Amino acid sequence: MKQERKIYDSAFKRKAVELSNERSNITELSRELVIRVTMLYKWRKDYDKFGVGSFPGKGILRQTPEQKTINELEAKLKEVDLEVDILKKSSVEVIIKIIR
Repeated sequence: MKQERKIYDSAFKRKAVELSNERSNITELSRELVIRVTMLYKWRKDYDKFGVGSFPGKGILRQTPEQKTINELEAKLKEVDLEVDILKKSSVEVIIKIIR
């Protein structure tokens, strides 16, 4: 029979990473927290790579702060491009009405 997967919240993961950075014996810490050593090493690796955004939650992409900024700026750019297109079309319509 399959075991159910345990889901740990981001606060628990952050605290576990902080404790693992403070302690020298990670195996002992993993036993205390009742998690696998490999899981703790994976969380540490993710935290080192992504920082505060390393445990965002279910279905949310992990992004470095730079990636997040880039995505926000790209979204803004798309919005501004759409506004420019709308203004171009409306200005052409106004010019055609004036000419007639």
